[in-house]
Amino acid sequence: MKAIVCEKYGPPSTLQIKEVTQPVPKEKEVLVKVHAAAINDYDWSMVRGRPHLYRLFFGVTKPKRPIPGMELAGTIQAVGANATLFEIGDPVYGDISEYGFGSFAEYLCINENALCLKPTSMSFEEAAAIPHASMLAYQGLIDVGQLQKGQKVLINGAGGGVGTFGLQIAKMYDAEVTGVDTGAKLKRMKALGFDHVIDYKKEDFVKNSTRYDLILDAKTTRPIWAYQRVLQPAGKYVTVGGTIPRLLQLFLLKPFISMAGKKKMHLVSLKANKDLTYINQLYEEGKIQPVIDGPYALEEIPWAIQYFGEGKHTGKVVIKV
Repeated sequence: MKAIVCEKYGPPSTLQIKEVTQPVPKEKEVLVKVHAAAINDYDWSMVRGRPHLYRLFFGVTKPKRPIPGMELAGTIQAVGANATLFEIGDPVYGDISEYGFGSFAEYLCINENALCLKPTSMSFEEAAAIPHASMLAYQGLIDVGQLQKGQKVLINGAGGGVGTFGLQIAKMYDAEVTGVDTGAKLKRMKALGFDHVIDYKKEDFVKNSTRYDLILDAKTTRPIWAYQRVLQPAGKYVTVGGTIPRLLQLFLLKPFISMAGKKKMHLVSLKANKDLTYINQLYEEGKIQPVIDGPYALEEIPWAIQYFGEGKHTGKVVIKV
């Protein structure tokens, strides 16, 4: 089978497409023919081995798992011993990161618990775009942020996957939503329905006079107290990603911030695929639609990871295998 292989850390251009042995499912595993995949921050970090701290997880000198990819949509081709959730031919999708990686390939073996049934009305490309970003947005806004009707919400890094799902979820609660990003994304964000857009290269939202009930941040890069000044007195700041120093700072200091006032600072610990059944329902009701950049071919993954890493994409970067 064909797969994208990362044999050493470096720029995405060093990735190779190779013929590798098709895997065989072990106990509780299924063999999936991959029809579509999506690119995530994990792939950008894993391929480059940066930040260097991540090499403790990826492999110190080279990747332990040479095939990247953590989201997929495909069909079941075979089932291993004691795998009972799916039958051959079932369409499935999911965020597989809790059980392994390797979706940038024609076939993949993964624990059956990493997957969910795909609705028949959902295309494979749409399905590949949904699991990771929609769960971050939903768990950030609803489970952790406890979004209420009519609140004023700001989404930082709003032009990517989390932001575009976050907008749609927030609008279900009649929220007034401001999106922060830059470049060509801004025009698309307005078309998608953001009430306000801010170009972070021209305007600093933490220095504005507007106060928000809830901030969902996909790109935490500042000291956490910078965000506090634009929160309402009982507002909440929720981050789903950012630089390691800032996330560590939030983790260590948030208990003291909470004791000092009613403003709350939260870091989402993702529960992969937890609410996909509900997201499926929203999709079938026409309330949620993934915003897809692509799809691109398997051979284009080196370029697509670089494109993603430079933040030029809108929505989810999807690969058609």
